[in-house]
Amino acid sequence: MRQRVAFLRTLLAGRAVLLLDEPFASLDAITRADMQEWLAGALAAEPRTVVLVTHDVEEALFLADRVVILGARPGHVVAELEVCAPRPRPRSDFLGGSEAGGLRARALEALR
Repeated sequence: MRQRVAFLRTLLAGRAVLLLDEPFASLDAITRADMQEWLAGALAAEPRTVVLVTHDVEEALFLADRVVILGARPGHVVAELEVCAPRPRPRSDFLGGSEAGGLRARALEALR
């Protein structure tokens, strides 16, 4: 609940750009998925630009319209993926053989 309140406070501040650095890292898998769904819904209702830093490929593909994969030091762009899947996005799309699932495979390949 504290996580939702923190996000809501951030959204209510009315900033055009949000920077979220590993916002769900400390949550268990079920709460993490719930929070990702909640954030996707909140951003659908109140659109804004979000820079989301995450190590979770599925999270990035689920929440983002564009994913930039960075390499090791010195930081450099390894790949940039456009996520064209319509919203709301079923989470399962990023696991299988669909076009979105192909994005997951490309992201994982870029990380190797």
